[in-house]
Amino acid sequence: MTTQDELGDRVTLVIASSNRAKILEFRALLGDLPVDVVGVSEVLHDKPTIVEGSDSFEENAELKAKTIADAALTLTLADDSGLEVDALGGRPGVRSARFAHDRATDAENNAALLTALADVEPDQRQARFRCVLVLVDPWALPGLPPLKAEGTCEGRIAREPRGGAGFGYDPLFIVEGMNKTMAELPDAEKNAISHRALAVQALRPRLASLLDTRLRDAQRICG
Repeated sequence: MTTQDELGDRVTLVIASSNRAKILEFRALLGDLPVDVVGVSEVLHDKPTIVEGSDSFEENAELKAKTIADAALTLTLADDSGLEVDALGGRPGVRSARFAHDRATDAENNAALLTALADVEPDQRQARFRCVLVLVDPWALPGLPPLKAEGTCEGRIAREPRGGAGFGYDPLFIVEGMNKTMAELPDAEKNAISHRALAVQALRPRLASLLDTRLRDAQRICG
């Protein structure tokens, strides 16, 4: 089935997030594909309530993608991503955005992480950013599973924030093989090595194929 977003030569892709920085990052990562990347607020006046209760990045991402896709009836991409710190047993993990408390700001989460690692030596601060992407097509054939991909970026946690770019834990995450935090990297460099970039890279061939099929079907229906 075809919706109005496919009557031209592009397809609307909703990012199941209200995080403006994340939406802009996806726009940069997908800029060469025939998609108009939009946030949830641009397609839905009332965003459905989503309770991310799983300990699995994949399950949380799939819940977000399916909920928004069903409500907006538009191709929807969701990611669930977070920081895993070895010295903390993998925490904050799926609670990365809520590490300090349920309504924590990035600054509060960064402060909580530094406090938790206060007695941990530099060579014991190994960590990784993980991202799981789930793409849901509300018009897919019944029983067809959503598309999924994953990306991981290894590194370690700094003793203090560095850099003014990025968001989340970027100012504390020193990328493996570099002496720079994510927040010190230019956008183009970050978008080549980040966990989200690697997940998009893994998803790209299947997303491109889906977009090609959708646009060809739309052209055929519209004559």
